[in-house]
Amino acid sequence: MIRHCVFIRFREDVPASQRQACYDDLAALCARLPGALAFRSGVNASPEAGMDKGYSEGFILDFTDAAARDAYLADPEHRAIGGRIVSSAAGGPEGVFVFDLEI
Repeated sequence: MIRHCVFIRFREDVPASQRQACYDDLAALCARLPGALAFRSGVNASPEAGMDKGYSEGFILDFTDAAARDAYLADPEHRAIGGRIVSSAAGGPEGVFVFDLEI
């Protein structure tokens, strides 16, 4: 299994509704992709002050394997949603951190 973790530093001017729309669109995309097992999104709830480096929210997607994750990455809808996230992040690509774990 692959756990795809994405953490975001949104710009302060990006409203919560716009952020949520990205998450809703990702959840809908994952519901239709073979090999996508689970999607969760939310704000950072860690009590470790300052350790988040400003990445205040994000999402986690579980895939059956690397092939399913790679199909998601290549999907045109994913690319469009990802573009919206990057354009809403503080510093563009610098405001998005991606980390995949093999579980």
